[in-house]
Amino acid sequence: MMKIKKGDTVKVIAGSSKGKEAKVLSVDTDKKKVVVEGVNVVTKHSKPSAGNPNGGIITKEAPIDISNVMLVEGGKATRVGFKVTKDENGKVVKKERFAKKTGNVIK
Repeated sequence: MMKIKKGDTVKVIAGSSKGKEAKVLSVDTDKKKVVVEGVNVVTKHSKPSAGNPNGGIITKEAPIDISNVMLVEGGKATRVGFKVTKDENGKVVKKERFAKKTGNVIK
């Protein structure tokens, strides 16, 4: 299970965009990469096609490694942990993320 999800606000802790806070647009669990809004923006040259008849230069966000971002909760970057609630038989009832800095449950 990934500690960062789509829609979370994260802070970039490494790379050329270090210090920026932005929203996660997508998460690739297989490659452990995230696409963050306005971070790691690359320019791409595209040929004319049916969808883009003029072609030209477009800018888009490229994925960065998930280890280079931290979740922002309550205005501060924090690590993420999991709390597991079990019933009397030992069966997992609920697993939820929480901020290690504040102890608050993350929705």
